[in-house]
Amino acid sequence: GHYKASKDVLSLYYQYHPDSVLLTGKGLVIGGSHNINPMNAEAQYGDLSAVLLQNSPFWGHWLRTPDLSIALMDEWESKIEKLAESTIKENVTSISGVPTWTLVLFKRILEITGKQTMSEVWPSLELYMHGGVSFTPYKEQFQKLIGKEINYLEMYNASEGFFAAQDIPGSEGMLLFTDHGIFMEFMPVSEYGKKEPQTVSLQDVELGKNYALIISTNGGLWRYLVGDTIQFVSLKPYRIKVSGRLKHYINAFGEEVIVDNTDKAIAIASNITGAVVNDYTAAPVYFSESANGAHEWLIEFEKEPGSLEIFTKELDAALKSINSDYEAKRHKSIALGLPVVHAMKKGAFTEWLRSKGKLGGQHKVPRLSNDRTMIDEILKMNLSTFTTQ
Repeated sequence: GHYKASKDVLSLYYQYHPDSVLLTGKGLVIGGSHNINPMNAEAQYGDLSAVLLQNSPFWGHWLRTPDLSIALMDEWESKIEKLAESTIKENVTSISGVPTWTLVLFKRILEITGKQTMSEVWPSLELYMHGGVSFTPYKEQFQKLIGKEINYLEMYNASEGFFAAQDIPGSEGMLLFTDHGIFMEFMPVSEYGKKEPQTVSLQDVELGKNYALIISTNGGLWRYLVGDTIQFVSLKPYRIKVSGRLKHYINAFGEEVIVDNTDKAIAIASNITGAVVNDYTAAPVYFSESANGAHEWLIEFEKEPGSLEIFTKELDAALKSINSDYEAKRHKSIALGLPVVHAMKKGAFTEWLRSKGKLGGQHKVPRLSNDRTMIDEILKMNLSTFTTQ
């Protein structure tokens, strides 16, 4: 299914870019590691991207960089160095990978070459394929580091299946792949946690409603809950967007904030204040005897705003405009106070991932959490530089 969907993505791209030179160069794939299970010499496990790389057809290796031995490395700091050194002289026309690690690679390549932009290193670069996290907070950095206009294509490609991809450049939503060996059901998020949750079939879905995706596949999964939440943005044809994760939300006070809300709010606040955000996470601050609740944000800036206080107010205003439940809880600060925002040291989230043994690959910092476990762990590492109160 993943290979079929990959061919479909390529076909969709050429439909709108018939003069593309994509296949005259190589695709840089920033995939995961690949380990051998010591319990069974015949069983292998690792990030799906790495499994796919190792089992791709022979002709696929002609169109891809880096060498398989580098692509499947485990240790990510060494891997980034090897990736940079081995791909600088290649004619890279496309890149696919998680935005955070792609940015790390870009910056290292620019350090090595002394160039100002990636278009000077790879003049034929024309396409970046992304997925896994919202690209909204990263797009400005990509445009700056690449130094020219290129095409961006969003995909919904998970370990369990390749579900959708953007079929029209620049449009919202990804075309749902309905004939790739996956039977899909859609569970309204309000059903999550119930003893007998109800699902709807594709013909009964509604626009703009949050659903959890449930799949049965020819790979052996049966009514498997993927864990992502999606919204339909079109019904003819069926197009979706990923709105968040079932477990990644804040609803400590009835505000029902999801990742789609916070990604948009971060983008709005950044645009107004001139900030550039690398990564972020947020969690609730619970009621105390002396104060109401709030949301606490840890934000790693590539470019800090001139005033963190102004950024915080704009972030708050954006969330109010996006989420009416949040706005209601913020009214006169009766339930929720102004957010508490920490500007984190560069590399703060990388340090936390390293401490958890999750550095690299498809590992990402959860955007939102409904408890304080993770945020308190990060705060204890003393990686903030400035905090609003």
